[in-house]
Amino acid sequence: MYQATLGQRGYRFGGLRQLMAKASPARSGDYLAEVAAESAEERMAARIALADVPLKTFLQQPLVPYEQDEVTRLIIDSHDAAAFEPISHLTIGDFRDWLLSEQADSAMLAQVAAGIMPEMAAAVSKIMRNQDLILVAKKCRVVTRFRNTIGLPGHLSVRLQPNHPTDSLQGIAASMLDGLLYGSGDAVVGINPASDSLPLLEKLNYMLDDVIQRFAIPTQSCVLTHVTNTLRLMERGAPVDLVFQSIAGTEAANRGFGISLALLAEAQQAALSLKRGTLGDNVMYFETGQGSCLSANAHHGVDQQTCEARAYAVARHFSPLLINTVVGFIGPEYLYDGKQIIRAGLEDHFCGKLLGLPLGCDVCYTNHAEADQDDMDTLLTLLAAAGLTFLIGVPGADDIMLNYQSTSFHDALYIRELLGLKHAPEFAAWLAAMNITDERGRLRDAAANHPLLLALQGERT
Repeated sequence: MYQATLGQRGYRFGGLRQLMAKASPARSGDYLAEVAAESAEERMAARIALADVPLKTFLQQPLVPYEQDEVTRLIIDSHDAAAFEPISHLTIGDFRDWLLSEQADSAMLAQVAAGIMPEMAAAVSKIMRNQDLILVAKKCRVVTRFRNTIGLPGHLSVRLQPNHPTDSLQGIAASMLDGLLYGSGDAVVGINPASDSLPLLEKLNYMLDDVIQRFAIPTQSCVLTHVTNTLRLMERGAPVDLVFQSIAGTEAANRGFGISLALLAEAQQAALSLKRGTLGDNVMYFETGQGSCLSANAHHGVDQQTCEARAYAVARHFSPLLINTVVGFIGPEYLYDGKQIIRAGLEDHFCGKLLGLPLGCDVCYTNHAEADQDDMDTLLTLLAAAGLTFLIGVPGADDIMLNYQSTSFHDALYIRELLGLKHAPEFAAWLAAMNITDERGRLRDAAANHPLLLALQGERT
């Protein structure tokens, strides 16, 4: 039993799972699951009680039963006791204070990352202000490599997302060229296909690979289809760079996605065997989002933010090149408005970085949410200040295939200019060599003498 007293009223919480849920900032998904605090006062009481919980408690009391869930087994069995030792004596409140201290610098945070359970990260985030989440995440350094170097301090990469509602190769190519000329694409050129047709998926892979190889672009491609489709593509000899999969924080939710840890391991090994990376072997790309476990009725009574953090344990096991939270995509049933989306984005980024992941964010919302582009501007700015690994670049910020609002190539220009952020270094050198950017890394004036445009015009004639 966990308890706290506020004024003349005492609050009791029946277990660690309930305490965590009641301490969470208000969000529609937890109300939908009937696990949220009934009042702001109860929420504060839960946070006070949570601050006194020792970190070791999470090793002793799994929120999702060990016997029932392979994600829990992964978390417990892979826990690094040596990495945990420097912080093992702390409570959640002490952990917050330590994270904000000068002692917890980038090197120290990297040293303890493998010892931090996702539930510990989620718990401490619940008693932190937005500025705390930003400051600690900024100190975390996570660098990954495939054909370029992602996550260096002072850098921000962009996933070029040239989706098309009919998977038109011409339409996708036009959006891809548009993004490249705006300096986007150093994280990945990633397509969400409208179809699961294997021949079409194969054509998309070949088209992306042809552009990357023809113009010697130091980046990677990915067709964001189900992992089983990607395995079949590799068997057919398609030029697959990264393996994509949406993941969640419980075994049952992942089963709803049609995946298991064993299947992800098989796909990782298949991609590694292709040896397509030139600088590194981070071959996995994952996406997550608060509410996925609840929408699958697979949350075990655990609040949605803690479920989200548990998904990061799955990702960490496979050393991904990229992972991003599609923070506002699932809808207002889980994150109701701009305030909830902003908070969730900061929580996700903090938890992912604390666990040692290259966390990016699809700063987004659906048209039926109580949010707008001003909210997204705010979240983008806060995340970039916190050291965001990458964001999404969509033509006009309007994804015409997935029908949601994200961030644009222009948004990437804004945040780079505002904070002085750079492209991945190999990609920056390519942009300069192609005369897309000048010696300061800024876009040159749009003109017909870009080598990319001249090459395309030569092909047409």
